[in-house]
Amino acid sequence: MLGLFDSGLGGLTVLKRLHERLPQHDIVFFADQLHVPYGDRTPSELVQLLSANVEFLDARHVDAIVMACNTSCATAAREGWPPTKAPVVDLIESAAIAVESAGYKRIGVVATAATAATRAYTQKITGRIPTAQVVEVAAPALVPLVEAGKLEGDEPRAAVAAVCARLPRDLDAVILACTHYPLLDKHFAAALGDAVARIDPAIVQAERAAAIAAHEGFAAGTGSITCMTSGDPELFRAAVTKVLGNLPELTFER
Repeated sequence: MLGLFDSGLGGLTVLKRLHERLPQHDIVFFADQLHVPYGDRTPSELVQLLSANVEFLDARHVDAIVMACNTSCATAAREGWPPTKAPVVDLIESAAIAVESAGYKRIGVVATAATAATRAYTQKITGRIPTAQVVEVAAPALVPLVEAGKLEGDEPRAAVAAVCARLPRDLDAVILACTHYPLLDKHFAAALGDAVARIDPAIVQAERAAAIAAHEGFAAGTGSITCMTSGDPELFRAAVTKVLGNLPELTFER
């Protein structure tokens, strides 16, 4: 069984990619909506939340923790990972791998305020590509929009456009460095244009998880997807169904 967690609905973008890549493996996903957004929290709070979420998945005896929260990965990059029995697949590392594979040299990063403050993306990317130029921009307004279900219309379009206007215009690619942001991808596409590639780290994240599962010989299950939240369960169920559809393998636990 593979475990994921995020502050909220954004982690569903990683879950979807992971289920597509490993349809026979069981997945458990925890959305810590009681504390969303993580991007506005203090470093000490983020360390506590990261530790609690890793401990929660460890207690479920997951074979691997496939990170679905960039802010938690950025926290771990600065503070270290808490003890865990399972291997951890880091989202920021996956993004850096995607950049290196594509050969991009001028990269924009749109992230939460907490992630941008750590400069974890710059460090990971330049560690692989020393000549890369990386610009990180905080976008604190976007996660609340996604959590409120505001994916269409003028409000999210304007919010994304305002963020993209703060980026240099001669970028090769922009990383959507919060798992909530791919749910606003159409607005990023409109704001950035066809000349700028958009990178969703979840794609490489799922590929790396599949490689680990194969290498370690993780047993396949029934393909079940179990979703849990620390927030309102009924609102969560409706939001998950909206993003993932009515998958027969999808169940909810309190």
